[in-house]
Amino acid sequence: MKLDEIATVSGKGGLFKVLKPAKSGVILESLDEQKTKLVATPSHKMSVLSEISIYTTTKEGTVSLEQVLRKINSEFGNDTGIDAEADPAELKAFLKSVLPEYDDNRVYVSDIKKLLKWYAILMKHLPEVFADNKEEVKKD
Repeated sequence: MKLDEIATVSGKGGLFKVLKPAKSGVILESLDEQKTKLVATPSHKMSVLSEISIYTTTKEGTVSLEQVLRKINSEFGNDTGIDAEADPAELKAFLKSVLPEYDDNRVYVSDIKKLLKWYAILMKHLPEVFADNKEEVKKD
């Protein structure tokens, strides 16, 4: 499974697997033990993870969420050593260690918390998302 098959819905916690289109929207299934199904209609604010970026101070201005998740995976594996509910200074230090050029004026602590929660969900329910990351790291 790839990040373009995983979505987040504003107002709904967690991540969702994109199952298929429906007449009124897109059918999603939660990535947890309950496997709750949801039809995301045009009134929902849904984002596919492959389309999300994190602001940086570089010339490009952003870096893809996928690149950041892969870097976290290659550096930390299963254990990031930090919880999403950690002190804001610790959360910022964590992201700075992973992405030194992140824009701390435009990336909020709540964004870093989401990043860590999403990473934990992916590692628990879809670790295969990072499977080719291990091969890329070995090639380097």
